[in-house]
Amino acid sequence: MKFIGAGGRKDQPQVHHDIVFTIPNALTVVRFMGVPLFVWLVLWKQEFGYAALVLAVMSSTDWVDGYIARRFNQMSNLGRVMDPIADRLALIAVAVTLVVAGVLEWSYLAALLVPDMVLLFASLFFFRGHPDLPVSLIGKLRTGLLLVGTPLLVLSRFPAVAGDAFAAAAWIFLGAGLVAHWISGYSYFVAILRKGRELKGDDGGPR
Repeated sequence: MKFIGAGGRKDQPQVHHDIVFTIPNALTVVRFMGVPLFVWLVLWKQEFGYAALVLAVMSSTDWVDGYIARRFNQMSNLGRVMDPIADRLALIAVAVTLVVAGVLEWSYLAALLVPDMVLLFASLFFFRGHPDLPVSLIGKLRTGLLLVGTPLLVLSRFPAVAGDAFAAAAWIFLGAGLVAHWISGYSYFVAILRKGRELKGDDGGPR
């Protein structure tokens, strides 16, 4: 069974439509809304079990919305931009929360932020906004690894579970996710440079 790209059909081309109100977009909004709930559970209530459950739901919506979009032809231009932004903001907000709670070190947050900051400045320099690049396979893999590892790490702080085992499993996923994050960041940076130079070439007359 195909996990990444699941729901796609060979007889149905993947076309992005100018529609807003779709089930995948609604699920992306749910992912946004899960962030403040997670912050409240961790920093104010110290309810790591419920916080891990919220993360698990948020992670599942990332796969489910993509499946529905491909399977039922609900891929939209808004979702193409909003979905990766929701993923990134959720991962960063969750990481900041866990650093404040003493679950993660600042070095992890820095490793997560540096590639994104470089891509942000490159995007603003070349495009004054979103570069509108297709999501790469390594980018999807990166997101999946981080979205699995983070709930496991939170769950390791829950007293009723084998914390050491969950923490070890979490860092396997998080470590692999960070490696994929930097590889993905490099590939997106190269793609931004290439697309930016092509656009400048188009604006500058004959090549």
